[in-house]
Amino acid sequence: MRAPAQPIYAPPFPLALPWINASRVRMDQHLGRPVLIEFWDFCRPNSIRTLPYLIAWHERYADAGLRVIGVHASGFEPSREADSVREAVARLGIRHPVVVDLRYEIWQLYGNLGWPARYLFNQESVLFDYHYGEGGYEETELAIQELLGVERELLPPARPEDAPDATLAVQSEDVEGPYSGPYQAGAVWAVLDGAGLVRANGRELRVEHPGCYELIAHERSTSGELQLSMGAGVRCHAVCFTPGLA
Repeated sequence: MRAPAQPIYAPPFPLALPWINASRVRMDQHLGRPVLIEFWDFCRPNSIRTLPYLIAWHERYADAGLRVIGVHASGFEPSREADSVREAVARLGIRHPVVVDLRYEIWQLYGNLGWPARYLFNQESVLFDYHYGEGGYEETELAIQELLGVERELLPPARPEDAPDATLAVQSEDVEGPYSGPYQAGAVWAVLDGAGLVRANGRELRVEHPGCYELIAHERSTSGELQLSMGAGVRCHAVCFTPGLA
């Protein structure tokens, strides 16, 4: 979405927050280049599904002047510690800078509404474009190209439901803790930590690190019944559902 006519300037990053892949970054040091800010959480499936686009935009446009910065704000207990975020950033292959918003200070400065959320600021640190939730990838990349003054073929959709003309069905709401029961979704995920095995509808998965694990994936939005069992040493914090094609 394009920003309102009234200029909204990028808030400065608070002091003394942990940074990954960079020393402390200041917004005033980036005047003259566009900056893309992404609020995310490595335990949230919607953030993980959006992440490939952020990684690709960093790789495609950093040399042209774009700065991508991830703001990690935890929504679940396993992702609250800076060391856990640092390990996840390495595991997920993230090379752009990430700041760990331990006390939601940046979240509050932005008045942020959820995960994922991205804010694109122009060369004067004025909000140019923003988007909440999954989707909107084509619009964001076109806005990036507009600010940089470049024209390139856009990234293809990472999955069919990311296509701009895709029609999605409403998925079931997320459920706290381990859950077995009916659902409507394109995919079923669980937020897990510890070490051990879990079984979902007969499929066995090994848990080796905290994060969100895809349990079931469908080609389209599907009504199903989840049967989830937890092995010793594994804790389930939530079961989450992501959308599928209608």
